[in-house]
Amino acid sequence: MSITERKIKEKEEMRKLILNGARKVFLENGYESASIRNIAEEISYSPSSIYFYFREKGEIFHELHEEGFRLLLNNMKVLEHVNDPFERLKAMGGVYIDFAIHNKDFYNLMFIVDAPLKKKEEDEPWRMGVKTLDFLIHVVRECIAAGKFQGLNAENLSFTILSALHGMCALFCKDRTSTFTDRTSEQLIRDGYQTFMAMMDRL
Repeated sequence: MSITERKIKEKEEMRKLILNGARKVFLENGYESASIRNIAEEISYSPSSIYFYFREKGEIFHELHEEGFRLLLNNMKVLEHVNDPFERLKAMGGVYIDFAIHNKDFYNLMFIVDAPLKKKEEDEPWRMGVKTLDFLIHVVRECIAAGKFQGLNAENLSFTILSALHGMCALFCKDRTSTFTDRTSEQLIRDGYQTFMAMMDRL
């Protein structure tokens, strides 16, 4: 490995260290209460070391947000080979639930932790979140074109599907499912999704 390659690798490892530390700090303290100093203390580095990679905490949060949606979207795109759009839609919902179950920290940062949803014009937009939503809307439109959900608006229906999924996943991630004692929280969210999609199938 050359000196240049080693330096690039070291920078990538440092960015990853900062992002992992920031994710923990944001989740424990909340976005507003978190600071660059908190993140620096979490990873045992000086604040100036972090400023070498990120201008401010909003930029760090944005990177985490994009990383989470990139992972979610890549998992969904694996299903592009499924020919039946409704079957693809159902499988995508399963991927979304799996993501929430196995990546609670990312899910909380992406959808639950209070953070600045609007960024300055010169800042990088929330590209991956928009791409993920567009991917869902595209599949819903394919379902409509194939004869499902006739008379319904694709954007409105996509919002309804996302809201139902998010509601179940948020309850799971925040441990608000203990009232249902006849099954585990994971089984509850999976069974709930199957029930929701059975209703969707009748539209």
